[in-house]
Amino acid sequence: MADVFGSGHIHDTFLIWSPDDAAGQRHILQLINRNVFRQPVQLMDNVGRVIRHVGQKLEQRGAGADRCLSLVRTLQGDDFFVDDSGDYWRMYEYLDGAQTFDVAETTDMAFEAAAAFGRFQELLSDLPPPRLHEVIPDFHDTPRRMQALENAIREDPVDRARLCQPEIEFARTFGSSADELLAMQRAGDIPERVVHNDTKINNVMFDTDTGKAICVIDLDTVMPGLVHFDFGDLARTVTPDAGEDERDAGNVEMRLDMFDALARGYLSSAGSFLNAAEVGSLHLAGRIITAETGVRFLTDFLEGDRYFRADRLYQNLLRCRNQFALAESMKQQSHAMRDIVAAAANELGLSRPPA
Repeated sequence: MADVFGSGHIHDTFLIWSPDDAAGQRHILQLINRNVFRQPVQLMDNVGRVIRHVGQKLEQRGAGADRCLSLVRTLQGDDFFVDDSGDYWRMYEYLDGAQTFDVAETTDMAFEAAAAFGRFQELLSDLPPPRLHEVIPDFHDTPRRMQALENAIREDPVDRARLCQPEIEFARTFGSSADELLAMQRAGDIPERVVHNDTKINNVMFDTDTGKAICVIDLDTVMPGLVHFDFGDLARTVTPDAGEDERDAGNVEMRLDMFDALARGYLSSAGSFLNAAEVGSLHLAGRIITAETGVRFLTDFLEGDRYFRADRLYQNLLRCRNQFALAESMKQQSHAMRDIVAAAANELGLSRPPA
């Protein structure tokens, strides 16, 4: 039997079970969206390698409550099945006794989520070659995102540039610092890592009894990148005191208590493999990734809402304004954020990050 499952917008997902199975074993079946992931074989090569590596590491360590997704292979031993229509399907074992949340309700929950993503990065820090495929090239290439915005402003295909001049000016002001993290990478200060790239809290599963984070899910965007991409997206999605679709951007502000929980949780698990420059620049990540996301919303608004789903007129412009308001709040609190990261690193006995 099968039921539509979950709230994701990318793949078609179903919960599968048999009424004749006395053990009640369930599975998750997904139809891969080839409009988003145009190279499904490369996608599944990444997912399979990541799952097997993480699973082996957890088994070697006797990792207690921590769990890993598990793919169900076909009779031919493949991680996916291609049907007669050329569609790609995959199946996961269902994780019993776990649940997800759409919002970090407490600082404890934020700590747990950040620690889970830090553990995930650490487990993959020794993933052997070859390099993972870039299933979405230039995903966090912020200067390229700025160039795409300038192209949309110049072409203005649906005559919307006149409606968002303040947002355009904010984006251009941000553009002067858009390359900050990638410049550090080019200089050799921060290395490329394997990162998740979609660190919303609903991509962490929590044990229903203990409330502990036990598994990172949704591995489609696991690619080479910077650790800042993951930590920055955590800060972007967990710290604001208002939702992404808040109607008044004046209500959007970053909560330092949530940022403190993220910094302590993340460094508690990732601190063992990060270098000093990575730790010392973590406080920049939230502002850069948040502003970059605002640029993406603004670009999509100018292009006619072609990428991000919009249920009402100007919704992507509203989302852009909220991201820019959050980025500005992070800029105003940047010294406090830097001090929080430094304090968390010192408490954990990590090398003191550069000022």
